[in-house]
Amino acid sequence: MKKISSLIVIGLFVFACSGKKEEVKWEESTVVGYYGDKINYDNIISIDDMLNQLNENDSIMVKVEAEISTTCAMKGCWMNLVLPSGEEMRVTFKDYAFFVPKEGMEGNRAIIEGKVKRAMTDVATLKHYAEDAGKSVEEIAAITEDRNELAFEASGVIILNSEEKSL
Repeated sequence: MKKISSLIVIGLFVFACSGKKEEVKWEESTVVGYYGDKINYDNIISIDDMLNQLNENDSIMVKVEAEISTTCAMKGCWMNLVLPSGEEMRVTFKDYAFFVPKEGMEGNRAIIEGKVKRAMTDVATLKHYAEDAGKSVEEIAAITEDRNELAFEASGVIILNSEEKSL
């Protein structure tokens, strides 16, 4: 009987300690909002891992997390995330089916799931994005060259309060 009760106590301890890391790390109160497909905190990879995978593939399906630097001020139809290099990655939303808040998201963290690829963005599109972001006429006029950049089409997004640490 003593052996059984010891096993039960050990089992309860293991069960209590085996909860998902994300459930402890990200409480619902830290979530600003869910957008698009409902996604979770499982299988998030680092931006560096994503970039390494892109060296071997034209496009990949991934889930990553990074800081939001800008959102579309017109509709919330795109956002930029900061990469470790300091550059930004534009995130659009699959089938134009959902939007994120137009303001106040800068500095918050986003978990995004979807397809990323390297793409050449033409001047007209870059100017359109600059207009959406509320850039000045001078800043828009200064855009004169196409840009090779990362293009992420997200199927789902979770925005987290900026006071939380990244995964």
